[in-house]
Amino acid sequence: MEFIAIFLSGLLALISPANLAIDRIAENAIRSQFDKVEQLQVRVDNAPNFQIVQGKVERVRIGGRGLWLTPEFRIAALELETDPLDLDVARLRQKGKVRPTELLKQPLQAGVRLVITQQDINQALQSPTVSAQLRKLGSRILGSNADMLVQRYEFVNPQVEFLGDNRLRFHLELQEPGNVDKLVVSVESGLGIVAEHQLQLIEPNVLVNGMPVPPPLLAFFVSGVNSRLDLRTLEDAGIAARLLKLDINKEQLELAAFVRVEKPETASAPNQR
Repeated sequence: MEFIAIFLSGLLALISPANLAIDRIAENAIRSQFDKVEQLQVRVDNAPNFQIVQGKVERVRIGGRGLWLTPEFRIAALELETDPLDLDVARLRQKGKVRPTELLKQPLQAGVRLVITQQDINQALQSPTVSAQLRKLGSRILGSNADMLVQRYEFVNPQVEFLGDNRLRFHLELQEPGNVDKLVVSVESGLGIVAEHQLQLIEPNVLVNGMPVPPPLLAFFVSGVNSRLDLRTLEDAGIAARLLKLDINKEQLELAAFVRVEKPETASAPNQR
């Protein structure tokens, strides 16, 4: 949900001294939050200057192509449309640093559509930063007992292949430093939405050097992955998300969701729209 923080940070420019070119100000402010932007359009609807200065915005619509969250990770397309916004201008003017979510007088509600291509994911997977994150994720999924085993190997040539029909394959080689032998890990699975709040592996198949892993180990692995794909873990941070659509074809992954963000001190169980 990093783009939610980017969006809120960009809105801070709108409730500064009044300006006429609201759309352009919002676009420049949001653009500055990304590492690089290929295309970006922002429209602020039904918001006269006096309302903006009071922190009130009727609706914000964002459409972007080629948005780089980091030098390694590119989002192919992002569309976001908000419900009316009400931001705390007085708190913004207080001394000291204020987190964007602390400015929400009312919860932020928005529809989000996200597209990520197979090529962009594989480019990100080649970076040392993402490789280190994969190692941490592996430790969390497999548990503390496997932490030393995960840290023992280098992650080599991770790749994702989109198979279509909401299925994908993940390939990874594990190699001990100084040892030419490798463990080749292949995970093929469907991916689906459960109860609008969780992505879940469907009919997964895990091979190590071409051999299927034992059923108990497969069940343990699947349980660990599925728990990491449960968006209810974001609720402690005041973020509730409902997954509305997931489509994986042979070129890209498309995800649509409804997101509700509350102030940290008022965050509670998610509300339905």
